[in-house]
Amino acid sequence: MSKGLLSVVTGNTPAVRGAVVDALLRVSPQATVLAVSVEDRGDEGYPVVQRSFSGTGPHGREPGPLGVTGDPVVILRQDLVALRRAAGPGRPHVVLALPATLDVLPFLVELWRARVASGPLTDFYDPAPVAVGIDPAAFMTDLGCVHRPVRLWDGRGLGEALTPAEAAARQVEAADVVAVRDGSAGGDRSASGVAALVGHLNREARVVVAPGGDVRAASIAEALPSGAADAWRARLEPVLPPPPPPPRTADHGVESVLWRARRPLHPARLADALDTVLDGVVRGRGHLWLGSSPDAVVTWRSAGAHLELRETGRWLEPRDGAAWAAASPLRRTLASWFWHDPYGERRSELNVTGTGLDAWRIRCALDAALLTDAELALGPDGWRELPDPLLGSAEPG
Repeated sequence: MSKGLLSVVTGNTPAVRGAVVDALLRVSPQATVLAVSVEDRGDEGYPVVQRSFSGTGPHGREPGPLGVTGDPVVILRQDLVALRRAAGPGRPHVVLALPATLDVLPFLVELWRARVASGPLTDFYDPAPVAVGIDPAAFMTDLGCVHRPVRLWDGRGLGEALTPAEAAARQVEAADVVAVRDGSAGGDRSASGVAALVGHLNREARVVVAPGGDVRAASIAEALPSGAADAWRARLEPVLPPPPPPPRTADHGVESVLWRARRPLHPARLADALDTVLDGVVRGRGHLWLGSSPDAVVTWRSAGAHLELRETGRWLEPRDGAAWAAASPLRRTLASWFWHDPYGERRSELNVTGTGLDAWRIRCALDAALLTDAELALGPDGWRELPDPLLGSAEPG
């Protein structure tokens, strides 16, 4: 049985998601669309997963809305495998239209993870580019919203509480192609500005501005290079590679600043520097080496006016074979590349994106928060005694 092709589409509004699906159907008119909604039931366990099948391809069952309570990953895997088996010979194309209530990247990792009973989804499908439709007005509204929590299904369950700003940023960062809806015939300035911002948030994605969010490109219906699932998993590592260099000129005033350091940060001085570092920042991502928690990788995620610092795993140690084996190939490669005795891979890397950023002030504020030579000489035992208004001094277990 030859493999099918699986396209994943989502969007920050149903209308732009539908526009991207319609564009795929124009490129691949024989495709089957599996549209999904996931409705949280609060504290009652698994959500209600609604699916509907449409298109000219074989559905493997009667088309129409189908609702069931259960694990969305398990339900959708069963649907996708059934669709492939029902299609027979040839290379069927399935478009999986996911709702904004899913955390796309970890969800895809779990969807493609091998299962004992049925094997990996790669036995049945090659993945096509993940396409995300963006309504500019809704996107900017979400990026400014940090005062209410949202929870997304991440493939293992209902994830941690996020702000709408964080959820919006994660959606575009999961994409291979982003279609920004242009609402005017002569070119919507807000759409092009949002496209510039999205291009900084996800520099590996192809960003297009199109009427209604319609992407007219055959490449969105072609298979990704092999290893796509491994690449998705690697992007969830707490220690990420630095992003590609920013554009030579700022687009619509959008720019990014990358800062790196190879000595620990003083947590109290970092707290004092936050107002300067976050001035004008729309999105920030990175990992830190804090003196008060010298063995912990501290991840930095900011979206809009909200900043989250969290201890996420440990730095790799030379004799910890189990940790090295559990790390992705990318993480092991980066650790070897950056290794420097006596502190190994420990380092800080932070990338912030926004408008009107003062790169010199941001870097100076962060440099001033690094341990001085005298503080560095205290060693890890002394660093743990540093006052920490950000996280406290507890390290991950």
